Amino acid sequence: MAAHPADPRGALRHTPQSSQGAGGLPEQPRRSAVPSAADPVPSAADAEHSQPRGPSPEPVRPGSPGGPGGPGVPPDGTERRSGQPRPAGQPPAMRRDGDRLRFVGAATRRIARGIDLDEIVMGLCRATVPTFSDAILVYLREPLPVGDERPTGPMVLRLRRTDRIPDAADDTESDGNSLPVVAVPQAELTAGSAELCEVRSGGALAEVLRGVRPVFTDSPAAHAALPELLGGERPLPTGQRVILAPLRGRRRVIGAAVFLRRQDRHAFDADDLLVAGQLATHSALGIDKAVLYGREAYIADELQRTMLPETLPRPTGVRLASRYLPAAETARVGGDWYDAIPLPGSRVALVVGDVMGHSMTSAAIMGQLRTTAQTLAGLDLPPQEVLHHLDEQAQRLGTDRMATCLYAVYDPVSHRITIANAGHPPPVLLHLGGRAEVLRVPPGAPIGVGGVDFEAVELDAPAGATLLLYTDGLVESRLRDVWTGIEQLRERLAATAQLTGPDHPPPLEALCDDVLDMLGPGDRDDDIALLAARFDGIAPSDVAYWFLEPEDAAPSRARRLARSALARWDLEDMTDSVELLVSEVVTNAVRYASRPVTLRLLRTDVLRCEVGDDVPQLPRQRKARATDEGGRGLFLVNRLARRWGATRLSTGKVVWFELARPGGAS
Repeated sequence: MAAHPADPRGALRHTPQSSQGAGGLPEQPRRSAVPSAADPVPSAADAEHSQPRGPSPEPVRPGSPGGPGGPGVPPDGTERRSGQPRPAGQPPAMRRDGDRLRFVGAATRRIARGIDLDEIVMGLCRATVPTFSDAILVYLREPLPVGDERPTGPMVLRLRRTDRIPDAADDTESDGNSLPVVAVPQAELTAGSAELCEVRSGGALAEVLRGVRPVFTDSPAAHAALPELLGGERPLPTGQRVILAPLRGRRRVIGAAVFLRRQDRHAFDADDLLVAGQLATHSALGIDKAVLYGREAYIADELQRTMLPETLPRPTGVRLASRYLPAAETARVGGDWYDAIPLPGSRVALVVGDVMGHSMTSAAIMGQLRTTAQTLAGLDLPPQEVLHHLDEQAQRLGTDRMATCLYAVYDPVSHRITIANAGHPPPVLLHLGGRAEVLRVPPGAPIGVGGVDFEAVELDAPAGATLLLYTDGLVESRLRDVWTGIEQLRERLAATAQLTGPDHPPPLEALCDDVLDMLGPGDRDDDIALLAARFDGIAPSDVAYWFLEPEDAAPSRARRLARSALARWDLEDMTDSVELLVSEVVTNAVRYASRPVTLRLLRTDVLRCEVGDDVPQLPRQRKARATDEGGRGLFLVNRLARRWGATRLSTGKVVWFELARPGGAS
């Protein structure tokens, strides 16, 4: 494809450093410098700063920058001052103040369009080659200082990007292993320019950078500084054809730019030093802002990452998947969150919430509410009580701290789910047969209103069904109201389930991706948090449950009941270990309990034993002395069990342990 005749990028070839910057910018294709009749007419913006390399086949109007009588090239194709014919294919020199003003204005606009570091450096290179120079090398400090940070150690410059006009005799691409070659008739900047340069304190390069102003290479200071920057003594174009311009940000020098012209082109003059200074200043300030923006984006990403679960747990009888999307790339943090919290008795709490707004403040409030919800879940409070305490916490944080939240507890043994809602969109349950149902949950008032009661409902959670919890960013936008979005979500889930058939639920991760695909280009007005739970449950045949009276015979009865259950499950190989651990835990429970003790065995991928009593104090493992009669029960549990723990309940506590099944998960 022919290049735009007035676009300076059409004459560039990028070296490996220029074609692939630190930001992963794509390599620009090599373009022909010869215009074709099919090329479009250049825009006015391009005509401001572009100089055609050869006669344009397009008609130009008198008085235009490229036409007769304009500030560009005379109609006879000669240079304005020397009167000598201009070599074919060379950009004309800018000789009028109007030319320079238009070029500087267009170049600074191009640099200012960049928002990240690579875009700004690319804008500088593309704006100057070939209009202002035939080649450019941009060095930046490694690492770049951020804000008021004071760099430690010596200053090190890294070659960040290079651009140049390809040599007419060079018809092959770079081999990808060397740095750029800037060809000139009498001198050549050979390949292998240093990618890293340590600026020696008190050296010539340090003195030039400290002076801030651009200098010609034929000045004594620059003549000694340039070889230090490029790495070794290298031949350079003679005369004033190289400018070394320090890049100074708001507080310190952050790099340097080298502008070069070929020998067959007019040398730089004093006015070009001013142009180079303007370009260097705008670029350095833009780089400073880009580094600050990158640091803020990094902090926002880290904040959001730490506020949300890094990984989801894998509780017994349920599979989980989640997604989070910020409102926009420029607002990477928000108040939406989700969580899955394992509870005693193999249950799991599913939480999704949305704090008003999507800012750093919203994210901070969200983090506090999420921490509060985790603490309340550890107390095993009912869902409505959890929302009540969250409401009180939001009022303590401030009068304008509003949020919505949905809290659900799933029990895989009873195949039931208990849900309480605080002003949040209702969840959607996708049944195994493909029917999607919007659950009828009392809406409740948002968290932070104060003085309201929350109501919980208990619903069936059949095996194979999928519960979808989400925030309003998924279903509400400027283009649709929340109930229209919920209906579209329900239809989308039903259509997805039809693809896998009535006997197989859709894969959980693919289901989340398919749900997010329902968002159109204009549907992203808010953060989106999504939590999907696939209910597998625990079959009744894999559960054994007993009540034991708090008496001396309880441990022996517990051993006998456990032995019979293991025989029924063909797990006789585990009998000795299970009997020993069950006896120790039940003995400790009946010693202090005043009500019947519960014993439950669950057979899943592991064997889980749970012993509950009405004493709230949690047991602590301790090192027993040789003369002590007790204190070794939990030591045995810790050594023999795969995992163990104790959880306080509203009615007492549960002590549990897990043993790996023979041939099962370790």
